[in-house]
Formats: sequence, structure tokens, C-alpha cells
Amino acid sequence: MKLHYSPRSPFVRKVMVCALETGVAPQLTRVRSPVAMDTPNLALMRDNPLSKLPTLVLDDGLALFDSSVICEYLDTLHDGERLFPAEGRERFVALQQQAFADGLLDILLLWRQERNKPEVQRRAQWLDGFAAKSAASLDALETLAPNLRLDSIQIGDIAIACVLAYYDFRLPDLQWREGRPALAAWHAQFAERDSMRSTEPGDGE
Repeated sequence: MKLHYSPRSPFVRKVMVCALETGVAPQLTRVRSPVAMDTPNLALMRDNPLSKLPTLVLDDGLALFDSSVICEYLDTLHDGERLFPAEGRERFVALQQQAFADGLLDILLLWRQERNKPEVQRRAQWLDGFAAKSAASLDALETLAPNLRLDSIQIGDIAIACVLAYYDFRLPDLQWREGRPALAAWHAQFAERDSMRSTEPGDGE
């Protein structure tokens, strides 16, 4: 299987953490595929017309995207404990947590893009809106923290860990840990997993 990836993408990181946790990472051939809003990646677009990462191309040519679809597919390729519960309330809680974390990541990506504009081009109302949504989301995660897992982890735990790590990587000035001791304590332990340590973002493989 071919995985279009970037070592800096938080959504790619979520996929790779899942691949490592499930033991299917050796089945992936990673192809570094740079993307930019103003420069479509034509090679990637042959597999994913949206030119977005991650994209997983199966051996029969079927291209899977986005990260949530890829992670659930990878979870079908092993015989161990599932990251995606099979049914019932537990499944929908895990899916909701993943959707929450992914939605927060979308906000952070847009926020960072707006913050990186020249000051005269920044829209103050947008920045204030992103800040409010970020703070409310982190406060909600602090409330959720006692229910997050360190053993028998699920997709929600992985997605939440990856979004918190993105704060550290791209938005460290926001100091998300302040006033959120339970969330900070959980993430400190989760971040020590081999799957998290080996997927820390950077320029290399």
C-alpha cells in the first residue's frame, strides 16, 4: 500500500500512530507528497483529486481518504485489539472523540494560516473566533481527560493526543496546559508511547 504523506501533517501522524499501534506499518510504502494551497500536487491528484494528505492507495488501486477512513481501514488488517469499537455506544463515543479532535485540528490549521499573514491582512474577528473555539475545546477536553485511555487505547485517544501535540509543534505560545492539569498529565503519559515518539514531526522520514 502506498501512503502519500508529509512528516509535518498532524493527520498523517494520526494515521501513522494507528499503523504502528496495530502493527501494520510495515505494509505501508510512504511517498512524500508536498502540498500547498496555491500549488496543487499533480502526482497526488492522480490518486486524490483534492490534493490532500493523507491518501492511502491500496494494492488494487483504490485510494482512501481522509485520515478517519484510512485509520478505520488499517484497523481491519490485524488480529489484535481494535482501535475502533465494533458497535454500540462505545463505538460512537470513539468516533465522536475522533471527530472532535479532527475538527479542532481544522480550526488550528486555519488559525495558524491567519496568524502567519502580514499583520495588515489579518482579520481580527477570525483570530478572536479561532481563539474562542480553541479555548472552549481545550476546556472540554480537560473535562473529558479522566475518561481518556492509556491502555486498550482507541481512535479517540490517538486523535486527541495528535491534536495536543500539534499545539506544541506549531502553536506553543498558546500554552494549552495552563489550567488543564488532568489533560496535561494524560498527554504526558500518552506521548511516551513508542508510536508517538517515533512520529514526532520534522523534516526527515
